[in-house]
Amino acid sequence: MSNIELALWSFPILLLLIFVRIPIGLAMLVCGLGGAWMVYGSYMPILNQLKQVTYSTFSNYSLSVIPLFLLMGQFAALGGLSQALFKAAEAWIGHRKGGVAMAAVGACAGFGAICGSSLATAATMGQVALPELKRAGYAGGISTACLAAGGTLGILIPPSVVLVIYAILTEQNIAKLFLAAFVPGLLAALGYMIVIAIYARLKPHEMGSMPPMPMKERLLATAKVWPVLVIFLAVVGGIYTGVFTPTEGAAVGAFGTGLAAWFSGGLNRKTLLGAILGTAAATGMIYMIVLGAGVYNTFLALSQLPQEAANIVGSWDVNPIMVLVAILVLYVILGCFMDSLSMILLTIPVFFPIVSVLDFGLSPEELAIWFGILVLIVVEVGLITPPVGMNLFVINSLSKDTPITHTYKAVMPFVASDLIRTGILLMFPGIVLFVLRL
Repeated sequence: MSNIELALWSFPILLLLIFVRIPIGLAMLVCGLGGAWMVYGSYMPILNQLKQVTYSTFSNYSLSVIPLFLLMGQFAALGGLSQALFKAAEAWIGHRKGGVAMAAVGACAGFGAICGSSLATAATMGQVALPELKRAGYAGGISTACLAAGGTLGILIPPSVVLVIYAILTEQNIAKLFLAAFVPGLLAALGYMIVIAIYARLKPHEMGSMPPMPMKERLLATAKVWPVLVIFLAVVGGIYTGVFTPTEGAAVGAFGTGLAAWFSGGLNRKTLLGAILGTAAATGMIYMIVLGAGVYNTFLALSQLPQEAANIVGSWDVNPIMVLVAILVLYVILGCFMDSLSMILLTIPVFFPIVSVLDFGLSPEELAIWFGILVLIVVEVGLITPPVGMNLFVINSLSKDTPITHTYKAVMPFVASDLIRTGILLMFPGIVLFVLRL
């Protein structure tokens, strides 16, 4: 068996290990070590390789941004910032048909600006918004669906843990990727609100309403979100203006959200320990996946599969858009079985060399950024695509009286919105890149 055939066989074996519920980081580590052993024919080079991969992976300074962004999300939840965001949005549009659901999406977008995880955004906002949606008379299906879709904004709107990993894998500038993700993230929030507005007109019996709030209460609710605005402007503005690096910006954000949580009374010695332990557990899980992917991708590079695939695709006489569409469709399918971070770590070392040899009329940097944003979007579509969308299960677990089938039906318009937005950004790369080009 040739090395390339060995690499090709490793994919179904890896998927089988994931299917039998072996942790994906461990599954990739086992496949990578086993494949390298078969290539080398000895275990000694593997031990040396494992030492080198471990050191080179975790000595990467950019990886330190991940626990800081996760800690920022923990502090934001303790400080009640998620509730403040939802209450402010609800105060202004909650009295309209579908307004509370739109407020939930808007609050998810705001919380995503200080939390780099989709699942964390979905879980946090679900605890805040689900009781309000139920109290306002919303059906269980649309309530859980809009929050599951809104949760994806946690990773689309910077800061984003997945974009940090993509930047490291493709050797791109993290700040530029964050900047390029803004417009697609805002378009996603707008698309979800349009879906809710259409849904409210087609199925008004599933949408509740609430009385309008006096202007004084609206202004008071809005005033409570000032910590979010200050932290967001400090972190993002500082990164883009070059005042500090993304890692330093994450540290500033974590310190700022910690102060906000402390002043609000949500942060004390007991909750601080819980936040640190929660961050440590999430960071350990992510780093295990990163290590497993590093070993597995080293094996793939050893087999020459990525280079051979790039050469084969480059020799095809086909429209580059068709190749890119096929890759994005594969991401949507994989998203039904794998989490976003694992998909990025597993596939980018294979797909990025293929896309790099295609001619889209863009510079290498623009192509890498555009491709990264497209991948980020379709990866998140997988989180809300039945039957195994992870966000759907997270939100549905918070709404025990809502059958999962109701959530499946209600989320499909949101999936359609994502696919339409992906098609637009695929055909018009300038929408993603115009801010960078300014």
